[in-house]
Amino acid sequence: MSVLLEFSMFPTSTDGRDGASVSKSVSKIIDVIDRSGVSYQLTPMGTVVETSTIREALDIIELAYEQVQDCERVYSSLKFDIRKNTKDRLKTKIASVEKKLNREVSH
Repeated sequence: MSVLLEFSMFPTSTDGRDGASVSKSVSKIIDVIDRSGVSYQLTPMGTVVETSTIREALDIIELAYEQVQDCERVYSSLKFDIRKNTKDRLKTKIASVEKKLNREVSH
């Protein structure tokens, strides 16, 4: 099974020293995801992780929250794409689209 989880998580207010930036908090989250060994891709609007179970994906969310739990308020948005009998979709989904684009461009 492949569980793709796209999520964003950040505090809704900062201490005022960084203005509106939440990159310091986000970098803490990305660091623990990287150290977890889970495949992931950082994007400008969130992070996509791939796990083999829903429980593993939810564990990543818990790890992420632990990095910002000292904040008064935390915003998070999650989307799942769960598919049986497949894996490595972080790469294969993109490759599939790129392959189709190359066919259209060559015609």
